[in-house]
Amino acid sequence: MSAFLERFFHLQECGTSVRKEITAALTSFFSIIYIVFVTAAYLSETGMDYTATLISSCLMAAVGCFLCASLNSPFILTPGVGLNAFFAYTLCRAMGYSWQQALSVILLCSLFCFAIMLTPMRERLLSCIPPSMRNAIAAGLGMFIALIGLSNSGLVSISTSGLSLGDFSSPSVLLAAIGLLLTGLIMAWKLQGGMLLAILLTTLIGIPLGVTLIPESLPALSFSLEPVFFKFDFPGLFSIGLLPLITAIVTFSLCLCFDTLGNVLTLSKAGNMLDEKGGVGRNSHVMSFCALGSAFAACMGIPALIPPIECTTGISAGARTGLHSLCVGLLFLLTILLVPLASLIPAAATSPVLIFIGMLMIGNATNIYWRDPEFALPCFLAMIMIPFTNSVADGIGIGFISYVVVNLLVGKGHRVQKITYALASLFVVMYVLAAL
Repeated sequence: MSAFLERFFHLQECGTSVRKEITAALTSFFSIIYIVFVTAAYLSETGMDYTATLISSCLMAAVGCFLCASLNSPFILTPGVGLNAFFAYTLCRAMGYSWQQALSVILLCSLFCFAIMLTPMRERLLSCIPPSMRNAIAAGLGMFIALIGLSNSGLVSISTSGLSLGDFSSPSVLLAAIGLLLTGLIMAWKLQGGMLLAILLTTLIGIPLGVTLIPESLPALSFSLEPVFFKFDFPGLFSIGLLPLITAIVTFSLCLCFDTLGNVLTLSKAGNMLDEKGGVGRNSHVMSFCALGSAFAACMGIPALIPPIECTTGISAGARTGLHSLCVGLLFLLTILLVPLASLIPAAATSPVLIFIGMLMIGNATNIYWRDPEFALPCFLAMIMIPFTNSVADGIGIGFISYVVVNLLVGKGHRVQKITYALASLFVVMYVLAAL
């Protein structure tokens, strides 16, 4: 077996070993397993079946890992937390699409991104936006995810009069507060699999509080994906109008491309896997597989697959080949056997993790060049408009438009790339048509 693994994954050539790859796989798995539970919680709010989406999340994460293993890449692919938020709270809640229609949008976007990833346009797309703007969008999305976690947990009450502190006399709100403190402590102690551990401990604490309900018997495991499998509604996409459809496709495609490109670059840097030109080298094909895997995931009821930034834990532990990805994929398959236990986890146990993820993403704001108003103002607008308008699309659109306008007014329009002008113009047209 060792000889076969050596021939297939070139372990010695990559400076690693079977033991090191398996150890790194366990590290990665316990760092990212929480994602499948958070994904199911997000998607169930749109009306999708919780159990089916949880099983599908595990399956798609396994498939994504196997795709990376076939490239002999140490990366792993899982549902994207930020993209799930876009799906549930922008496409479905803010824009009014049903989850079946939203999945249709995701399929179109994934195929569009796959076409882009096969061309040199992928590098141009990443460079068309200054790093400060990309960091602003990530920070804004972090604020959005944190707001969702605060709202779902009841720590913050959202009404027509605005935001207010939640009712701490409620056991579920009290549990969420305990869970948030517990999550912070566990992550500060740098315990392995910290977020999953926080979810499990918060769930246990919820038993005496009466929030976690223990049934007399666990439900039988059903492997049926029928509730979410291939549930597209393409004719219904035009029920809301052509303009919202274009907005949805453009913004989700941008989010998917930026998340994929940015994370692949970050992970390649973490593992010293950049080529001599600063490119991602042999991991470049992972970007194409992300888009292709996202299209397949949409058929299985999951919004999108991206390489999670938590993958750095495994890479830092020494993962350098596809054996790491293969092992993580197998662990995701085994997780399906634990799906009946997932029904015990209350929203108050997963919401603190969302808040913590939001906090980590907001950290991207420190990489914005705040001293230059030509960058700072567009970045600030993009960052705050995502949570304040409850729309990732509006935040990105306003960020693009303000970036172009500010640079034109100060006489620096020459440094704005043509593709950026095109995207900003598209958003302007969409806003004008929406106002008519």
